[in-house]
Amino acid sequence: MNRNICVKQREIGDGSPCYIIAEMSANHAGDINRAIEIIHAAKESGADCIKLQTYTPDTITIDCNNDYFQVKKGTWEGETLYQLYQKAYTPWEWQGRLKQEADKIGIDFLSTPFDRTAVDFLEELEVDFYKIASFELVDIPLIQYIAAKGKPIIMSTGMGSLGEIEEAVAAVRSQGNENICLLKCSSAYPAVSAEMNLKTIQHLKETFNVPAGLSDHSMGSIGAVAAVAMGANVIEKHFCLSRKIENPDASFSMEPQEFKSMVEDIRTVEKAIGKVSYSLSEREKSSIIFRKSIFVTQSIKKGEILTEENTRVIRPGYGLQPKYYHDILGRKAATDIERGTPLAWNMFE
Repeated sequence: MNRNICVKQREIGDGSPCYIIAEMSANHAGDINRAIEIIHAAKESGADCIKLQTYTPDTITIDCNNDYFQVKKGTWEGETLYQLYQKAYTPWEWQGRLKQEADKIGIDFLSTPFDRTAVDFLEELEVDFYKIASFELVDIPLIQYIAAKGKPIIMSTGMGSLGEIEEAVAAVRSQGNENICLLKCSSAYPAVSAEMNLKTIQHLKETFNVPAGLSDHSMGSIGAVAAVAMGANVIEKHFCLSRKIENPDASFSMEPQEFKSMVEDIRTVEKAIGKVSYSLSEREKSSIIFRKSIFVTQSIKKGEILTEENTRVIRPGYGLQPKYYHDILGRKAATDIERGTPLAWNMFE
């Protein structure tokens, strides 16, 4: 079994229920009251955790309009990076209040820092663990700085080569921190099913001896539910109150009822996965009588021979097991046997 991690007495990994993260990101659309409402809606929808992002436009990029800083295609085409992050960021002065709200209602609070100042800020908030985004997988100095805090880390691996993932994991472990969970991620917004490659989740678990899961930017819940069926320990999905509330992340986020349905499907899948078992369930025990067995299909007089004409293997299962059929053929009846009687050992010589 892979090494599990523990967040606030909650174990994440094989043998434990899937840990489900609702990513708020920009879905608050600049309104703290909406952010608080999102936290409550995520809790009611079955999320284990609400996740924020901790950056400002100036901590993540610079205000520059030259060609390098233009978003040229995709969901945010036409924006500069600075403009995009200005619209999307969660004000730092909100985050203490949001954490208090999460603590009050019993949902875990998680955030992604994008530079050292954000890590220092989150340390002041006394966060229990950290998220590292796919785009920061190659920021080894930042990863080391986060890892040195000694807290569990959930790290997305979108766009990462196996070598880059190895370097990032090594950066965490170089700080004496073994509490790592890796998330497979397709860093497209939205992602498409054909590019998700969910088999990679199991490979991450086996390669790095860590729990692993899926940061899912696809529409709908098929990818997430399939990932859990394939062994994912964590699912992260963007969460909004309504996709009609305009913001940079709305178009690929789940609304509360959709998220709730996904969580219910995940929990049902977990029950269905169960364990290796060949014992009968209680429901199966009541069905076992409808198996086949050997019945007398024509009335037989004492002394008559049991033949294929007067006996058959049919449903239900009250008679001798079918495997004995060739053994009973040619035997003499020890008593009169009426048609429709299940055959038993004491009925023939």
